[in-house]
Amino acid sequence: MPTPTKGARLGGSPAHEKLILSNLATSLFEHGAITTTAAKAKRLQPLAESMITKAKRGDLTSRRQVMKRIKDKSVVHVLFTEIGERYADRPGGYTRITKLGPRKGDNAPMVKIELVEALADSPKAKTAKKAPAKKAAAKDDKVEDTTDEKVEDEAKVEDVATEDVQDVVEDTKTEDAKTEDK
Repeated sequence: MPTPTKGARLGGSPAHEKLILSNLATSLFEHGAITTTAAKAKRLQPLAESMITKAKRGDLTSRRQVMKRIKDKSVVHVLFTEIGERYADRPGGYTRITKLGPRKGDNAPMVKIELVEALADSPKAKTAKKAPAKKAAAKDDKVEDTTDEKVEDEAKVEDVATEDVQDVVEDTKTEDAKTEDK
């Protein structure tokens, strides 16, 4: 049996605290991020992490254990089908707490608790998914080809420019020679 927390609870009684955490977890899984006080977020984080771990398992027992805390069936469905699959390869650390500053009315420290993006959803992983090794190598070849073409174009421009300069120099030499002959 876990040791009870000492001191005042979030809402007063243990039953009220349980309801507060259940509602916070429901909102977190429904919206992906919520803004709340630091104390509530710190109490919510282990609960949310354990629920996501159960969602990763995906069996009936885990679903029933989550349904004890989250009463909304649609949120449980999203948790098991989308969120659990999103974090299938991640060993832990599914939530992030970011400090926002004090609340205007009572100066309570406010934080934003959110689900971190999965490894598969990160921008680096998206680029790796879109371009497998063969395609990435082909892209590199294309990039090299385009840079070679640019270098060749620049060389042509330089050649044309030097030819123009040489033509102008030759023209001035012929004009100088004509004026000297006169």
